[in-house]
Amino acid sequence: MEHHFHIPVLGLAFSIDTPLKVAKFGISSVMSIVDDELIERMRHYYAGCYQKAYEPISKKAHDYRAKRITAYLNLVQEIVQEQIQDLLEGNFDSNKDLQQYFELLPEQSLAKKLYLQMLQTDNIDSRKALQRGLKQFIVPGDIDVNIMSKVDKINTDAHGIPLAEQFSDALSAIRGFAQSNLQSSVILSAGMNPRLYAYIAELSAFYPQADGTFNKRIILKVSDYRSALIQAKFLAKKGLWISEFRVESGLNCGGHAFATDGFLLGPILEEFKNNKSALIKELLPIYEQALQEKGISLTLQPSIKYTVQGGIGTANEQHFLLNHYGFDRTGWGSPFLLVPEATTVDKDTLECLVKATSDDFYVSGASPLGVPFNNFRNTSAERQRLERIDKGRPGSPCTKKYLVSNQEFTTEPICTASREYQNLKLKELDAQKLPTEQHQERFEEITEKICLCQGLATSAYVHYNIQKSRENTAVAICPGPNTVYFKKTYSLQQMVDHIYGRQNLLASIQRPPFFINELNLYVDHIKKYVETNWREVNDKKIKYLEKFKKQLIEGIGYYESLKSEFNKTFSGYAGESIATQLMHAKKALENLSFIK
Repeated sequence: MEHHFHIPVLGLAFSIDTPLKVAKFGISSVMSIVDDELIERMRHYYAGCYQKAYEPISKKAHDYRAKRITAYLNLVQEIVQEQIQDLLEGNFDSNKDLQQYFELLPEQSLAKKLYLQMLQTDNIDSRKALQRGLKQFIVPGDIDVNIMSKVDKINTDAHGIPLAEQFSDALSAIRGFAQSNLQSSVILSAGMNPRLYAYIAELSAFYPQADGTFNKRIILKVSDYRSALIQAKFLAKKGLWISEFRVESGLNCGGHAFATDGFLLGPILEEFKNNKSALIKELLPIYEQALQEKGISLTLQPSIKYTVQGGIGTANEQHFLLNHYGFDRTGWGSPFLLVPEATTVDKDTLECLVKATSDDFYVSGASPLGVPFNNFRNTSAERQRLERIDKGRPGSPCTKKYLVSNQEFTTEPICTASREYQNLKLKELDAQKLPTEQHQERFEEITEKICLCQGLATSAYVHYNIQKSRENTAVAICPGPNTVYFKKTYSLQQMVDHIYGRQNLLASIQRPPFFINELNLYVDHIKKYVETNWREVNDKKIKYLEKFKKQLIEGIGYYESLKSEFNKTFSGYAGESIATQLMHAKKALENLSFIK
């Protein structure tokens, strides 16, 4: 691919149609395939926009979830192919999309250099020859999909009888992708799911073709090297190859925040950088043996790409990550929430993001998954949550049930954001007769949970006016903290120019480098851990705190060792020196303990 960045998955709705907006410009992006109801409605909407035939897929249909996903992915691919064909048949003098395809490319790409040469060529025949050559470079961006591995409830039939495992949420989703016409990747995130991984091994689409290439590829989103190696070996033993490791900052990202035990992004990337060859050597024999047992010959040694995402905000940071660590591409997520040409955010939420201050972005306990969640205060979903508490009716109606998992009070799993669960949990809390302060803390922990299934999908319903009658229209959004530095909405050209250093959207903004931002987030994270646990301290918690602090201090030492590289990369940074900020973080950690 010519571009050096991709757009990661953004919630459920925010990137659900991003490929339809940016793939024609050669930009890769990722759609979530968790919510088949959202997917079915988007298929209906876009079939109408492009005059395509649409046959609804009812929830009563056999294997409806997989079929809905396949149908939508096929429609997206069909439309993108038509968009590319329009570019190939277009005239450079009148087709603005054709012009923009090349305007967006990085300066060092051969296609961009030839495009600039073409613009400066006056001879008509030479100009047309260059234009014909340029069209050979036109390829769509990847249309990738994301599955949160552990969002995988077992479904039931109309009589409440559990269906076979292959009809669980995650397995149905991967089947829907496998059966689609896409030649792209599935990004597996949120940890290991052995049942899902075993099922992928049953799908022929993920095995190498006769020429050694893959029809469907697997990307692992990970937050550290150890996790990457464990999962990659597990999959290799089943004959499945990881085509890309997508390394994401544990805290400096949007959505769920899978914090490491104090391992910072810089040292993590260094470990990947230093182990690229060793990783291939370790995985390849395992993979080849598994393929042989399946009767598959490997005709071409597969490669592994490395990408990084989470909190990147400037062209200098982009350049440093690609060049210092030798990574192939970066992911820019949350900033694209402010680019209507690329993502789908309803008008009210978009306006709130533009006006936001740093206090509006926070790591919360709002997710029913029990994982820290990057939240945004000024959403209609948060207002609705507080209104329900004021009315004595905390919790949400649970309609989609993607995140049901709790069986404290019921035989059937229920969601911790549901009204049913929170009512039962609050009754249990009242019976404990805790001191007022502790009671309030527990009350807030219980009622902080929100319905992500509905809230993260609603923005598309509102934006395209496709919500159903009397349907809840409260929007939840999960931007990363880096979003606060971007103060307006931007065109696609502006954001891509910013990524490649052709303009600086943050020229007037004082923003610490991304690795300092991440470090501060980790310091805040461990401080919160101490504040939450100081009443009930034990040896396990003390050891965890000391281990966490040790890892962070070692990470600070690693950054101090890169002083010369940092001074070159961030020479234009305004504010306290990087060395001073590292020193402040180290002192805060050294003074941190459970002793009040």
